[in-house]
Amino acid sequence: MKAVGYTEAGPASVLQDVEIPDPTPGPRDLLVEVAAVSVNPVDTKVRTRGGSEDGTPKVLGYDAAGVVRAVGEEVELFAVGDEVYYAGSIARPGTDSELHVVDERIVGAKPASLSMAEAAALPLTAITAWELLFDRLGVEQGGGEGRTLLVVGAAGGVGSVLVQLARQLTSLRVVGTASRPETSAWVRDLGAHDVVDHSGDLAAAVREVGVQHVELIAGLTGTDDHWAAYADLVAPQGRIGVIDDPADGLDVMGLKQKSASLHWEFMFARPVHQTPDMVEQHRLLTEVARLVDEGRVRTTLTDTYGEITAENVVRAHRMLESGSTRGKVVLAGWPA
Repeated sequence: MKAVGYTEAGPASVLQDVEIPDPTPGPRDLLVEVAAVSVNPVDTKVRTRGGSEDGTPKVLGYDAAGVVRAVGEEVELFAVGDEVYYAGSIARPGTDSELHVVDERIVGAKPASLSMAEAAALPLTAITAWELLFDRLGVEQGGGEGRTLLVVGAAGGVGSVLVQLARQLTSLRVVGTASRPETSAWVRDLGAHDVVDHSGDLAAAVREVGVQHVELIAGLTGTDDHWAAYADLVAPQGRIGVIDDPADGLDVMGLKQKSASLHWEFMFARPVHQTPDMVEQHRLLTEVARLVDEGRVRTTLTDTYGEITAENVVRAHRMLESGSTRGKVVLAGWPA
C-alpha cells in the first residue's frame, strides 16, 4: 500500500513516498481505509527525534478520517462500512498510509455533517482540548461560573477546539491569546470573550481586560517564554495545564505560595499505557461529533494541501514549523 514515511531523522525533506505491506488488525483493532489526514506538531517532533531502527520506513500521522474495511475478532463498537475519525497512538505506525489499524477504544464515529477532510482536522486536538479542560484542569461540564480560563496560543489546533468546548460546555470566562490581527479575529469568532496579544507582556495584557488573576491557564505553546507570567497570573489554588515541551524545564517553586498546581496533558497517555479508562477517548470523540452535528462546535480546518503525498506532507510540516498556522492543515485522497 502507499504511505509517506522516512528512515532517518531530519528535516521535512526526509519524508518520501513509500510502499509498505498492508497491516493486519489485532483483536480490538479496526482496519481503516484512510481518506484524509491532518498534520500536528507531534509529527514534526517525532520526525526530528528518531528514525527507523531496522530500515523499515517509519510512518507518521496522528489524525485520520476514513472507512472501516475489517474488524478484529473482539471488536464491539464498530462494523465494516462505518465512517470513523481518530488520532491513533504514538506507539504504533501513523495514519499517513492507505490502510491503518487502530484500537476501537480510541475511535469515534465521524460527524455525519462533515466531509472526511473536515473531520480529519479534529481528533487529536479535540482529545487534547477535552482532556485538558475536564480531566487535567478539573472543570465540570456546566461549571466554571465566576472563573476565568486563559488559553495561550488560542488560534492553533488545540486552542481552536478548546475555546469552543469551554464556551459551549462551561460557564467560564474565556480569554484567548493571539499575536496577529487575523489570528485574533479567528479566536474571537470561535467564541472567546476577550483576546490579548501574547507577544509582549502577557500578564499586563491580561490585566488590561480586567482580569487580575486567572483560576485556570491552558499553556499550549511557548511555555518557556510565558512561565513567569503564568506564575504571576495564576490565582491562589489555581491550575496550570501544559501540553508543549519546555526546553529548559520549569521552576515550579513560584507556585508554592499560592498552592497552585501544574498538570501535564499528553493525549497519547491512555492508548500508549493501555489505561483501564482508555475507552474515554471513544466516548469524548462521540460527544464531540454530536456537538459538531448540532452546530455547536465547528471543524478547525483552514487549508487543504491536496492529496496525501510526500511532497504535500513536507509542505504541511514546513508550514507547522513556521509557527504561523491558524487552525489545521489537512490532506485528502491518494494519487492514482
